[in-house]
Amino acid sequence: MYRAIARNKRSTVGIFAVFFVILGVLGFVANSLYAAPGTYSVFVLVLVGAALYATIQYFAAGRQAVAMSGAVPIQRSDEPRLYRIVENLSITTGTPMPAVYVVPDPAPNAFATGRDPAHAIVAATTGLLELMDDDELEGVMAHELSHVRNYDIRVSLAVYGLVVAVGLLSDLLIRAAFFGGRDRDRGGPIVLIVGIVAIVVAPIVASLVQLAISRQREYLADATGALTTRYPEGLARALAKLETNGGPLRRQNTSMAHLWITNPLRPGLLAGLFSTHPPIADRIARLRRIGGEF
Repeated sequence: MYRAIARNKRSTVGIFAVFFVILGVLGFVANSLYAAPGTYSVFVLVLVGAALYATIQYFAAGRQAVAMSGAVPIQRSDEPRLYRIVENLSITTGTPMPAVYVVPDPAPNAFATGRDPAHAIVAATTGLLELMDDDELEGVMAHELSHVRNYDIRVSLAVYGLVVAVGLLSDLLIRAAFFGGRDRDRGGPIVLIVGIVAIVVAPIVASLVQLAISRQREYLADATGALTTRYPEGLARALAKLETNGGPLRRQNTSMAHLWITNPLRPGLLAGLFSTHPPIADRIARLRRIGGEF
């Protein structure tokens, strides 16, 4: 587990490297299309903007995710059962007590975010609190605190920033390519075609990065949570309930879908292929194998 934590810390650097490579490609495309010949002002502007955005995102993305989900902060008196479970798990694992939030949504789900354990946030929907018994809720929150302990939240934050930034820049460039007047022909038709391909492909690459890192971290958080509670069946039962009773959240955002314990989006035609989460049946089977080893 400690090797996995160290690997997650290192992978944060890799994720930000991918972040800047993709944005660098988009910056080069923008420079070819809109900068004066022989200058790199647009390219530099994109990279400087990306660096500033990444710095701001590192400190602000956790709060942004909370705001986008509609979560509200709670104290012990507001939701004593949830607060007590999170507090007990924090004491058991030696993890700083995270800020606890509740999302007013009937769809059962939960997520964790923040840049490190000292600045972590865990949240559960009202639907989750109504659906789960104490053992199951403890299993879910142990899973979320495992994301905190394993530094998955830092990597998830990086991915969140990557997907949002690439999506925004790609959208701006594709609009400019088609509606930018005479500047769109500055680089010639070949540059324009290559640029449009890069603009279209960049968000897909960003999404694939999101998928690649998210699924294994869900398995790791399941296993770490099971070791924390010493009762894998609690989380296994919770996942079974989520599969049966789960549904899309009222506030949906693809850029933060990977933060939730189960997929919060409406299923689409390619939902299985492009899901940020491994199949629940596989997760339950792994948990029950772990339970057999105790």
